Amino acid sequence: MKIYTKTGDKGDTRLFDGTQVRKNDPRVEAYGQVDELNAVIGSVCAVLQDEELKGILSGVQRDLFSLGAQLADPRHQSNPANQAQQRKTEKATLDPSRVRALEEIIDRFETELPPLRQFILPGGAPSGALLHVARTVCRRAERRVIELTGGVEVDPLAVEYLNRLSDFLFVMARLVNQRQGQQEIPW
Repeated sequence: MKIYTKTGDKGDTRLFDGTQVRKNDPRVEAYGQVDELNAVIGSVCAVLQDEELKGILSGVQRDLFSLGAQLADPRHQSNPANQAQQRKTEKATLDPSRVRALEEIIDRFETELPPLRQFILPGGAPSGALLHVARTVCRRAERRVIELTGGVEVDPLAVEYLNRLSDFLFVMARLVNQRQGQQEIPW
């Protein structure tokens, strides 16, 4: 199979079910933003030295692949009729425990951090600064998924996960900067 299909030469692409849509379709926008977020998190991992944090981010990347696949498949449902579709759906389904896991990690990380009493400027160490970028891309992905919910059915867990993930990325950025001795700059 070749990487290029030439379908995109005229501004079209195909969803998982083969439906041809424009590249600016709200569904393509939503999963495209999730893909961008995944790439930014991969960039964080490329510069991050902390193996524990890299492992956590690797799990997040897997979640984002599942979420992107779910958004790219108009047939995605919780209870598909055929077995092949069910296997695909299981791989593309986020478990609600993943949101709870993010919350638990946030709570654990916050024990290492001074209380936040004001806004801080994004930045710090390279990995901390990239985590702030990831947070803003996550917020954009969340907005695109919310926009998509205006026209099609989307698993509400997708929005919940992205919302919690942006909080997680903010706290992780603070933690990385703290561990690397970077002072937070108040606004």
